[in-house]
Amino acid sequence: QLQASGGGLVQAGGSLRLSCAASGRTFSTYAMGWFRQAPGKVREFVAVITGSGRTTYYATSVQDRFTISRDNAKNTVYLGMNSLKPEDTAVYYCAAMKITPSFGAWRDKATYYDYWGQGTQVTVSS
Repeated sequence: QLQASGGGLVQAGGSLRLSCAASGRTFSTYAMGWFRQAPGKVREFVAVITGSGRTTYYATSVQDRFTISRDNAKNTVYLGMNSLKPEDTAVYYCAAMKITPSFGAWRDKATYYDYWGQGTQVTVSS
């Protein structure tokens, strides 16, 4: 079970940090990703972090502004968001993917994630 939190309303240029707490004892065996979905749009990949936390990948649109991290001792993954833009407005979802040899090909594809959180709303005003 994944529980996302930390969303809210922020002005353009501001910052937020999202958290996603996971239950279970195998957290480090899952890659953790963040996706987002704006009204009328498909869900899109934002970032992912491997089980160890050593490797991260980002969507081009958030590269250099967002930072994904995890604390395996707390079963929690974070998404730090800086320099927020109105186009970042969306519901943000955390998701978990069991790490397999196909991770490299699947890491940005929502359909391959096994578990999803309930989403947290991020609204950026101009």
